[in-house]
Amino acid sequence: MDDKIPPTIRALDETVVNRIAAGEVIQRPANALKELLENSLDAKSTNIQITLKAGGLKLLQIQDNGTGIRKEDLSIVCKRFTTSKLSSFEDLNTIATFGFRGEALASISHVAHLTIITKTSLEPCAYKCTYEDGNLIGTPKMIAGNQGTTIIVEDLFYNIATRKKALKNPSEEFAKVADVVSKYAVHNPKVGFCLKKQGESLTDIRTHPNSTHVDNIKAIYGTNVARELLEVDLEDEKMKIKFKGFISNANYATKKPHFLLFINHRLVDSTALRKALENIYSLYLAKNSYPFMYLSLELDPRNVDVNVHPTKHEVFFLHEEVIIEKVKSAIEAKLAGADHSRAFYLKSKFLPSKPTIPSKEENPVKNKDKEAPVAPCKMVRTDPKAQKMDKFLLPSQSSDCDKDSQPKKVIAPAFKKTSSTNAQRREINLTSVLSLRREIEEQCSVTLREIFNQSTYVGCTKPHWLLFQSTTNLFCANIQTIMSEAFYQILLYEFGNFGAIKYSEPMEIKALLLLGLELDEAKKYLEDGPAEEVVQKALAKLKKRALMLDDYFSLEMNEEQNLITIPLLLDDYIPPQEGLPMYLLRLAFEVDWTSEIECFRTFCRVTAEYYGSFKYLTRSSNWQKLVEHTFFPVVKSQFLPPMNFSDNKCLLLIEDIQNLYKVFERC
Repeated sequence: MDDKIPPTIRALDETVVNRIAAGEVIQRPANALKELLENSLDAKSTNIQITLKAGGLKLLQIQDNGTGIRKEDLSIVCKRFTTSKLSSFEDLNTIATFGFRGEALASISHVAHLTIITKTSLEPCAYKCTYEDGNLIGTPKMIAGNQGTTIIVEDLFYNIATRKKALKNPSEEFAKVADVVSKYAVHNPKVGFCLKKQGESLTDIRTHPNSTHVDNIKAIYGTNVARELLEVDLEDEKMKIKFKGFISNANYATKKPHFLLFINHRLVDSTALRKALENIYSLYLAKNSYPFMYLSLELDPRNVDVNVHPTKHEVFFLHEEVIIEKVKSAIEAKLAGADHSRAFYLKSKFLPSKPTIPSKEENPVKNKDKEAPVAPCKMVRTDPKAQKMDKFLLPSQSSDCDKDSQPKKVIAPAFKKTSSTNAQRREINLTSVLSLRREIEEQCSVTLREIFNQSTYVGCTKPHWLLFQSTTNLFCANIQTIMSEAFYQILLYEFGNFGAIKYSEPMEIKALLLLGLELDEAKKYLEDGPAEEVVQKALAKLKKRALMLDDYFSLEMNEEQNLITIPLLLDDYIPPQEGLPMYLLRLAFEVDWTSEIECFRTFCRVTAEYYGSFKYLTRSSNWQKLVEHTFFPVVKSQFLPPMNFSDNKCLLLIEDIQNLYKVFERC
């Protein structure tokens, strides 16, 4: 054959054309599933179940409870370019659904064995159909079935050997399918998703209908990311942009990027947007670390070209640079507003289930002179005369306090303290009190208790935060939260045996209540009526329980409705009297007086929050001494820390001193 003669151009066989087109749309099981998922969502499904075998290569089944497919449409449902979404080319400008080109089912039928089982609400039964190369084989068979559609894809790429060989790792294909399901589950919290492998009872992904975005992020990606999420949103009427989502703060980082982007509810990717946001996080995260980002953008459909990629994985839209800049600015502002110091949560690797520090009884030392030397990196400061961080602070720093405005009137009465002796103590056997004490003991963390018991005071970084050392670990604790919980425990364990703080002159309760109603935080009580009427209701409630309050809590009122005493919870500590008006209002309206156990629980909580409040306490110049010499010894010796203290940012591990020693050792 002469090389100078050009080859003949021929029209390809229709079967070859369809398989080439199918290969562009269905590149792997995850692409097929994405197309089928979008069809199920378009059909208004509320439950979608996916079952795989060999990563979807042997079997990919998706079952939904949507509207189903009409019997009349079953003959052409797998033909190319058959759709219920479009009627003219101009409809592409306003398309807002997922599967709109009519290629998904047709493409699948050309590269796999396809079976459809479907039932609509108007049909008395379901119909089962099998398809090959876009054509219906035989006629639809009547079978029993639930409303919705089940699509069964078997032997994917059975007729394209090269493609099948390239996808020979089922585990990798399953992971890609799971990634697609995860992203759609996060974006569609009102829909329940279930993903599992054939023959296994346990599910790999399960979300529930009518959940929330955060619920699904927590269920799929874990608690660590869910508790570090920041919600972002933006709306620009001029650009016709709506943007919302959830991003992780600076406390969270992962080696694997999680970038979930939906534009007009379609899962897509945008390299420009992703890189712009990763550049922002580079200021907060270590190198080669990535944040979690779930973003949903709603743009004018006329500005979006969704038809530029066979799998609709990429989209083009007008004003891309402006839109990316707006999204970037919103996320920058959110991260800057949440730029607190890095938090280190207490995890199992820091808190073993059993204390690791042996007691002296377990390891007796026979000869002190022969005791093995302690490595410098394991030395623990236990001498109370040792330096604390206070000497390194400037006077302005050591007396830092909240900037809340002062009350209009300052209460500064003289006090007389009385305390009960052991001989005067009475035994309390009330079932309600014993139950509340048992709750405290059951919720106590033995490991956290060991940490506090082995602690050494270091100093206060700011009014609410305390630094202490336990063994070779440095911790930061919210002293206000801890003291509120500690006072709650004192109230229950000293129930009926309190000393009293007696005012030198009785305090008029009515005047205190009126003073409390002037505070912004008390405005909610004025919703029930004018101030005078609210005060009368409060007085009536307190007067009705006056005998009980005096007997159990040493809170005494006389017949003239004057306050005589309040309970003495700690020696050498008088709660801030500026908070007394609000405390009395809370006693009247926030204590549940309807049942005994709830009455004692809520009374103790309200009282503990008043005694543990730092709002007014930090205005005193000696508040740090109070923390060191009055509060901290109680926490160290008596406090029973609840297990949730390591989860709610109340107690944070700053650093293991052994790790710091390694750093300074290099210097």
